[in-house]
Amino acid sequence: MTEPMPERNILLLIADDLGKNLGCYGAEVKTPNIDALAKEGVLFSHAFTSTASCSNSRSVIYTGLHTNQNGQYGLAGKQHHFVIFDHIKTSPAFFREKGYLSALIGKVHVGPDDLYPWEIRKESATRDVTWVADQAGDVFEQSKKDSRPFFLTVGYIDPHRDMTRSGFGNDLTLDARIKDVLYEPASVKVPEYINNLDETRFEFSEYYQSISRLDQGIGFMLEKLEASGLASNTLVVFLSDNGPPFLNSKTTLYDAGVCLPFIVRNPRASTKGIENPNMISYVDIFPTLLDWTGTSYTPTSDAPHAPKELAGQSFLPVLERSDLVPEGEWKHHIFGSHTFHESTNYWPTRILRTRRYKYHRNVAWRLDFPFSADLYGSLAWDGIRHSQPKGREADVMVGPRKLRDYIFRPPEELYDLEHDPLEVVNLADKEEHRELLLELRGRLEKWQGETLDPWLFRDGVSKRFIQHHLDAGMVVPDRCDLDLDNVRVE
Repeated sequence: MTEPMPERNILLLIADDLGKNLGCYGAEVKTPNIDALAKEGVLFSHAFTSTASCSNSRSVIYTGLHTNQNGQYGLAGKQHHFVIFDHIKTSPAFFREKGYLSALIGKVHVGPDDLYPWEIRKESATRDVTWVADQAGDVFEQSKKDSRPFFLTVGYIDPHRDMTRSGFGNDLTLDARIKDVLYEPASVKVPEYINNLDETRFEFSEYYQSISRLDQGIGFMLEKLEASGLASNTLVVFLSDNGPPFLNSKTTLYDAGVCLPFIVRNPRASTKGIENPNMISYVDIFPTLLDWTGTSYTPTSDAPHAPKELAGQSFLPVLERSDLVPEGEWKHHIFGSHTFHESTNYWPTRILRTRRYKYHRNVAWRLDFPFSADLYGSLAWDGIRHSQPKGREADVMVGPRKLRDYIFRPPEELYDLEHDPLEVVNLADKEEHRELLLELRGRLEKWQGETLDPWLFRDGVSKRFIQHHLDAGMVVPDRCDLDLDNVRVE
């Protein structure tokens, strides 16, 4: 028998590959419905996914754990086949056990299915946002009919690329209620992290059209919620899984890939239209939903490597703050954990980001940084790689970064975001920043140890997997990588 629950509903709206390309974030993109949602709630300026890849990020949202904790190291679909560990309990499973009508409409892209037991699962790759809203309306009515609160996740396809080289689904025939919002490539403003070329201007014009369709879908969705009479008891959370599908963003842990739009409308909040500057991580989402519903959950698996608690904390206590919460009352840093995108895109990185600095530990730095299939096939990349005449290929840039530096990265990166928000000037080898580097490295490694991260390396091998040898007295050099010029242990 399930315990009685207060009627506190959850509507989780997840966009696909959306950056801060919204009117409410200052972009020249027409998003009146999302802008209106921000005016009715709280817009976070410093919200971070811990990984810039679709399945991985969604697993963090649903589990409250980093990917190195939950096991979703890469994409779930096709031949990649990454899924979470079998001892992990997801939010769809938890809320269903608590008596909620747990439902999903649209994109799933996580697994395995038995650990995501949505009672209603209407998986679809449609970009028809009216159909999505109509299906949500049915969930709202079912919730009322059953006298059960609902936890509904909507996985939008927009504004993800389609299977063409430059398309975003804008040539599809959709419901007449959806209006085409067109953008002229010549006047499109291209973000600073990517090259301003004919190819990128064209692709961003298509991308922005897809965002405007998504925006209409949010409007239809919120109209359905209002018509159901359940809006006054529903926490609405709007976010994106990772940054835009362009180089220097998606699949990277640079801010363009992980610092994302995040809007929360709490119907019981006393103030509206707030911009919240405090740092939150996607591992905080599940704890916040628990807080909103008045429930508690601690992982209970007896597996020796199972997390003993969720990685984040509820941001409800600081939701209505427009100032920085004092140190000690809230964290002012986030961690990130990226290992794979596609199964062939192995490039593990861990990050620690404070309000001013970002530290990257690139575990497999001797490998080329890999291209995901959608970015490699894009016209944007084609334009970038041919942006210099023959003989000057070494001068090719990816936004403000040399192409060579994009593909061949050092073992550590350190950036002063106050003076270098695009993360171009690496300070890791600067003597004047040595003390800061060691501090951030130490904090990151401490976190890796606490989260049992297999990618905490010593002498080129996983410290976790040789721990039994270390416990038995084996000595290894206190360094991350194997150094063939200094093989011996002194």
